[in-house]
Amino acid sequence: MNHTESLKKTTDFHKVYKTGTSFADKNIVLYIRKNDLTINRLGISVSKKVGNSIVRHRFARLVREVYRLHENIFNSGLDIVVVARSCAKDAGYFDIEKSFLYLAGKSHLRKNDEVTYEENTDISD
Repeated sequence: MNHTESLKKTTDFHKVYKTGTSFADKNIVLYIRKNDLTINRLGISVSKKVGNSIVRHRFARLVREVYRLHENIFNSGLDIVVVARSCAKDAGYFDIEKSFLYLAGKSHLRKNDEVTYEENTDISD
């Protein structure tokens, strides 16, 4: 992840949850919020309800790998939080990739999309 940092502070996660926009499918929920930086920050949240530590860490590794491989197609200056749903414990790499890229397109996260992210705005299709 060349132009991306990890989102680590609880307060940063709460800011994204409160003021960002959310998009969901059966495997993941994607929260996106504009930050005042030139880089993206990626946060991954996996509840204990999803599975044990092995399952949770595997999900985090899969999400980081999907993001790393497709990092060049995303806009910069965003905080992105990926939350696992309970179906994600049985999902493989290609399922997570499909979900992430689908939600990236739906949320206009890709560079060619024209939507800008403002706080407290609702983006719907």
